[in-house]
Amino acid sequence: ALEKKVVKSKLGEKVGLPCCHEIPSSESLHNYRVYWQKNTTEVVLAYAEGKMISKHERYENRTEMDARNLTLWISPVEILDNGPYQCVVQHLRFFQNSVVVCDEPVTLFVTADFSKPNITAEVLANSCESTEMVVRCSSYGGFPKPKLSGALNNVSIMWNASWVSESSLSPYNVTGKLWLNVTKEVSITCSVEYNGFAESTSLLLKKTKECVVPAMPPSYNVITASSIIIIIFLLAITLAARYLPRHGKCSSFFKKQ
Repeated sequence: ALEKKVVKSKLGEKVGLPCCHEIPSSESLHNYRVYWQKNTTEVVLAYAEGKMISKHERYENRTEMDARNLTLWISPVEILDNGPYQCVVQHLRFFQNSVVVCDEPVTLFVTADFSKPNITAEVLANSCESTEMVVRCSSYGGFPKPKLSGALNNVSIMWNASWVSESSLSPYNVTGKLWLNVTKEVSITCSVEYNGFAESTSLLLKKTKECVVPAMPPSYNVITASSIIIIIFLLAITLAARYLPRHGKCSSFFKKQ
């Protein structure tokens, strides 16, 4: 089995699709017929005896072929260029039928960058304990159809995702929804993954309502202990007031004697 050749390119770039045959330096394109086809039915361009004999109108002013290694160059690349191609090369020999020397496929994968994901949060309900909200993540203008993934404080989450595109070969817009009950500060991440590429965005979500907890009244035991201390203190002051004057008089009497 032939190894499948795959070429990747981004929208608007210049890309070269390699052919399976290279013309030796001792020969020229005049000795060959070359057909570049897409989907085995649509002729992109064709050469015979060194001259271009056909070119598809959709590739007009966007394609050229190297006369030596037969590489098909496309610029700028469009999303519609995505798909399988085939390079068919026939060698023209004198007084003989043409011989197929090359007939191999090559697949072009075209990607278009998605916008950086945008995360928004809409509050649905609020209380002292938690905030109920719907979180949305959206990205647009990319290709191919992406996968939407995410994490909540580094723990994987599943978005309720939906995609919009005019056709299977048109840019995609993607939106994901998530319903959360936020009781504390959390970090949410949204990632758009497509054909080996990824774009990510993070947002810090907070509880929007903070309630002041009223101060608790002192317990019964604390009140009782405080009252006893105050009573003992008052009794001590009363006894001292009565005892100290008498003690002073007795002291002066003994001094006179």
